[in-house]
Amino acid sequence: MVSKNRRREIALERIYRLFELAEKEFGESPGRSRRYVELARNLGMRNKAVIPKELKAKFCKRCGSFLKKGKNAEWRDLGKLVAIKCLECGFSFKKGKALAGKLDGPEGESIKF
Repeated sequence: MVSKNRRREIALERIYRLFELAEKEFGESPGRSRRYVELARNLGMRNKAVIPKELKAKFCKRCGSFLKKGKNAEWRDLGKLVAIKCLECGFSFKKGKALAGKLDGPEGESIKF
């Protein structure tokens, strides 16, 4: 039998992999990337694994779509914060610049403010 901590570690590895796949498939099939995000969220809930903060900013909490700057997400600089707006459902949320700096820009380079 696998311990709870080991299950959470395995779940986190799978969550990271699903987000990698979602990012890779976004250009070809946004529906598939949304499904990968849904699977990652369900995996986290089922195993009580907390999705890391840098990944939480990559999907919309309301509609579950994978967010990509310039494609289906609008980013605005608010001083120490960054406002991220989902262009599919209109939901907006704020993240700190330190966290947002870890996310990838539209061409894969990190975002600079």
